[in-house]
Amino acid sequence: MAGTTQNSKLQWLRNPGVLAALPASIFLLIGFAGPLLMVGAYSFMPSRSFSLNQIPTFENYISIIHDSYYLSFFWSLAMAVIVVILLFIICYPIAYGMAKLFNKWANLVTALIAVPILISENIRLFGWVLILLKNGILDGSLQSLFGVSASGLLFTVPAIILGLVYVYLPFTLFPLVIGISMVPDTLKEAASDLGATRWQIFREVELPLSMPGLMIGGILTFVLVLGSLAEAKILGGQAIVMIADDIESAFTFAQNWPKGSALSVLLIALSGFIVFLLFRRVDLDRVIGRR
Repeated sequence: MAGTTQNSKLQWLRNPGVLAALPASIFLLIGFAGPLLMVGAYSFMPSRSFSLNQIPTFENYISIIHDSYYLSFFWSLAMAVIVVILLFIICYPIAYGMAKLFNKWANLVTALIAVPILISENIRLFGWVLILLKNGILDGSLQSLFGVSASGLLFTVPAIILGLVYVYLPFTLFPLVIGISMVPDTLKEAASDLGATRWQIFREVELPLSMPGLMIGGILTFVLVLGSLAEAKILGGQAIVMIADDIESAFTFAQNWPKGSALSVLLIALSGFIVFLLFRRVDLDRVIGRR
């Protein structure tokens, strides 16, 4: 029995697919797992130390609990949830049109949405600064046309939400398009023939069958927003402080790598736990077309 098991392992290692994937696996192990392990190790080092040759301690995690970092975690979670909900509302009609209605125009709509991704995120956000700034494009136009001022929009929470929705819209939209395109038209026609209303067809047929794309887009957007930084700094000023800002400050201005590592570990653990719970509801084999 032991010899059979040994032979099967050797045959698996000789598989061309395993050998072909070996370089990429080593690269991911060194480039992805290695830094994560370093961050995890640094989180247990004494405060403001720059060496792993120290006695491990939990003081960084204890200080995080005692300090007000929970506010940063709260704001990051709140922004992530709000942005995901808003993007579902905004993206579903657009995704439905791209998947079912636009036909030859779908490629044009896709290009119009995808092209801004090729431009730096910071440049696009500073474009919104010019729009929302006092006496900027929006404020100046409203004053000239209607005598109404919109000078208080910049450096507010709504401005941050606007920037997050704008930046991460494609990450919700494109998986949703795939999810909606997986819904067979014959099922909707059958439901209609059986007397179902348009709302019943959407609730009982379209929404459940497009749920894999909805979940993938929501998870991807949630994780990205949870670790976002530029939107809150550029459009929000000091309106709120998100956890990514605290992590950056710990690693740079405070020169406290262990504290920044501990915050990073907590953020990774939080997002990983949420993603794990949500992925249990997603049939990945169905999403990628295996069945």
